[in-house]
Amino acid sequence: MIESIQTLLVDVPTIRPHKLSVATMKTQTLVLVRVLCTDGIEGWGEATTIGGLAYGEESPESVKANIDAHIAPLMLACGAKNAAQAMAQVRRAIRGNRFAKCALETALLDAEAQRLGVPLSELLGGRLRDELPVAWTLASGDTARDIAEAEQMLAARRHRIFKLKIGLRTVREDVAHSLAIKRALGDSVSVRVDVNQAWSEQEATRAIAALQDGGIDLIEQPVRAEQRGALARLAAAHAVPVMADEALTGPASAFDIARHDGADVFAIKIAQSGGLVPAAQVAAIAHTAGIGLYGGTMLEGPVGTAASAHLFATFEELAYGTELFGPLLLTEQILAEPLIYRDFMLQVPSRPGLGIQLDHDRIAALRRN
Repeated sequence: MIESIQTLLVDVPTIRPHKLSVATMKTQTLVLVRVLCTDGIEGWGEATTIGGLAYGEESPESVKANIDAHIAPLMLACGAKNAAQAMAQVRRAIRGNRFAKCALETALLDAEAQRLGVPLSELLGGRLRDELPVAWTLASGDTARDIAEAEQMLAARRHRIFKLKIGLRTVREDVAHSLAIKRALGDSVSVRVDVNQAWSEQEATRAIAALQDGGIDLIEQPVRAEQRGALARLAAAHAVPVMADEALTGPASAFDIARHDGADVFAIKIAQSGGLVPAAQVAAIAHTAGIGLYGGTMLEGPVGTAASAHLFATFEELAYGTELFGPLLLTEQILAEPLIYRDFMLQVPSRPGLGIQLDHDRIAALRRN
């Protein structure tokens, strides 16, 4: 049973400004959740967001406030004996708060897997792979700098999939920027674009045609999340795959998009889905509907990244790889032993639970008071 729940805000600078269409990030706030059980086992989860309320409905501060004031007292009072019972109570009583629910479910499953002496992936169906291909996001906004950064990643054998954050500038400028990078890097690497909902359907129609002709491999969320009809029309009109990201908010949205042929690819994000189990359900819907899978990120630190890796390792199909580079964007390490990235892959932890050990001293130094 649960003895205590602690929520921490940990501010970590990024290695460079990370420019999205909705915000420019220079610091990432990790929301870490620690669940201590009565048998002495502790589990960890993470509820990190991107760009504050400019991106979504939850902020680091709101996640902490709602866990501390509402969700934690409910979980402590319910007397649940396992993660499934606890989360069933929370989902019945608490609306929304998908990121908060994800962090709590991750912590509970981490503790449960440790108790059983198995990696977290074994509670999610069992892993099919021990390493995952990882994309790197180019988001400086400067074409020459992005090309140089990509070439450094290739030389270090860190990444050979690159996603460009676009949508801040005019469509013409974004297309020119993307195609210049693709030409410089050549056909041996994958170059994708993430528009973060910045275009109208008409703008997207023109831009996607040009990007497709220039060799761009994937178009992520070109229009606003609520414009599912527009997303479906764009997917039907172009050969290059169109991926749903912000439009996915859990299994119900995934079912609706799949039912209407609304996207070619789903970006699976554990926080955006509301937890590891709902994210697995989103992936199952996609697989059943013949929709491709991509392992997405909210730029989590190592806790959320490890949790995502355990889930993505169970997917039967993962044709578009993953984007689990979040810890590499941070200037500070909060694990005793960092996650391992080598030969363009992230190694999925194999020890019990999440398979990671946190550095409590570093967390204390970075923690917001």
